Amino acid sequence: MQFVIAHASALSPAATQALSGLALPNLERLLARLSPVAPAAEDLGDELSLSAPHERALAQAWGWPVADGLLPLATLSARADGLAAEGEGWGLISPTHWHLGTEQVSLANPAELDLDEPTARALFDVLRPLFEEDGWRLHWGAPTRWYVQHPQLASLPTASLDRVIGRNVDWWLNDHPAAKQIRRLQAEVQMLLYTHPLNDEREARGQLPVNSFWLSGTGPALPPPATDTVTLDERLRGPVLADDWAAWAEAWQALDATRIPELLARLDQGQPLRLTLCGERHARHWAPQPQPWWRRLLPRARPHAAALLQEL
Repeated sequence: MQFVIAHASALSPAATQALSGLALPNLERLLARLSPVAPAAEDLGDELSLSAPHERALAQAWGWPVADGLLPLATLSARADGLAAEGEGWGLISPTHWHLGTEQVSLANPAELDLDEPTARALFDVLRPLFEEDGWRLHWGAPTRWYVQHPQLASLPTASLDRVIGRNVDWWLNDHPAAKQIRRLQAEVQMLLYTHPLNDEREARGQLPVNSFWLSGTGPALPPPATDTVTLDERLRGPVLADDWAAWAEAWQALDATRIPELLARLDQGQPLRLTLCGERHARHWAPQPQPWWRRLLPRARPHAAALLQEL
């Protein structure tokens, strides 16, 4: 069993402050009984990679080639939403709100749109002709999960939505030839929705207008994961994307009080376990390692969780 914790830390000063006061006794007990996996198996990246560390960790666990921005997670999501998602070139289309600031354009979390299905389907039907005029087939999945299919998406690297939310979108728009067409579609969508009655109604209700989209999860066709022994825990995601570090600390403490003891129990029962902690840059792995009998008699040094998480 591999247990992957996403958004275990972040690099902002507010995140560092939240970490400094975070007590995670069960995580420290667990790490004291595990050993870091050899550095060659670590995933060391940076905060500007297109794929988030937990996405890369999943791809590695599934046996996929780990190519930045080319992990076909949209295909898996589309299948979970009931689509066949066969063939090359699938991407996840997230309807979004782009906020125009004084120095940058930032992307709001699609979850903040509170899109109901009738409104989302109406927007979907409005935008579908723009995509299909250029041969991009649009598919419905859910109010904030639409899918697009085109052969070019198999080789177009795209940034994870988790990377872009709350940040300057220009950091994540690349110069790939197919990306130019996506940027043109984004501009056309913005013009079409700028004065659309659906957005007028939303703004009258105090809701954010839907004025663009984000494309992610692209990549070549790869075999579906052959194992169900990998568990991703994303309970820390919402607070991180909302920049709510008090809620993030509470979510970590809840995780430490509930799921981490279950992992300790697995070790007590002699069951295999691999723990993966993913921050904003890196994914690092821990697992039980054979120890000589005399070392098992020595007291275990308990690591300081906050300092370890800060290094992610």
